[in-house]
Amino acid sequence: MTRSHHLVAATLCAVFLSGTACAQTDTRAASEPYTPSVGQAGKDVVWVPTSQALVDRMLEMAELAPTDRLVDLGSGDGRTVITAAKRGASARGIEFNPDLVALSRRAAQAEGVGDKALFEHGDIFKSDFSNATVITLFLLPDLNLRLRPILLDMRPGTRVVSNSFDMGDWRPDETAHVTEGCSSYCNAYKWIVPARVHGRWSLDGKPLVLNQKYQNLDGSLREGATPQPISDARLDGAQIRFSVGQQHYTGRVEGNVMQGTVNGKQAWRATRTPG
Repeated sequence: MTRSHHLVAATLCAVFLSGTACAQTDTRAASEPYTPSVGQAGKDVVWVPTSQALVDRMLEMAELAPTDRLVDLGSGDGRTVITAAKRGASARGIEFNPDLVALSRRAAQAEGVGDKALFEHGDIFKSDFSNATVITLFLLPDLNLRLRPILLDMRPGTRVVSNSFDMGDWRPDETAHVTEGCSSYCNAYKWIVPARVHGRWSLDGKPLVLNQKYQNLDGSLREGATPQPISDARLDGAQIRFSVGQQHYTGRVEGNVMQGTVNGKQAWRATRTPG
């Protein structure tokens, strides 16, 4: 099996196409047997395979478990989806090229995971993948930026892992570089979708203001008349941590409620307030 994730920045396309514009894999005339070629043009990107070594590393970064639902955006010939299914997860690929969809389905059957590795012909920007717990992708930076608001609106804790290209100023939570078994496009980036906590809260009756930029936070907690700045503040999905002086708060966000412990002992609870 080879995964044919499409994409490489337009400036890198020359490696394969001598300057041909990148495009998401498009429909081409079917022939039997269909064999994709590296660098073939499509809708928004070109077709470039991801090494098995990097696929494995990406799924390790995602901490993929049998209980996960993985969706691969631009699944190419299906390598990531098939690998995830072989690890026990429910896996689904969305691919614009119907020939690659058919190729992926045959490969999944051959690997004995036809019931767990599902492929659909579709446009990633018109498809619903909101129930996924893991998203994988190998897309150009501008496509990543178009997807970013959709990803940030997913359930907190959803893991997003990208081959080679980042999400602009949404900095990754983890990066990796594969040196063995990979000769090009060997970097991976992981993000964990953060809960939304920006705004005003009442923490055990004390006003708490949180400013949020993705997983990073700042703000203040007012005790009496004096606001105290928070520090060491960060979200890890729905998990939150911040400090106020010598008080170290850890907890979990559930919609309009946060709760946890201070210094690992005393319980605290905060509720979102209007304004």
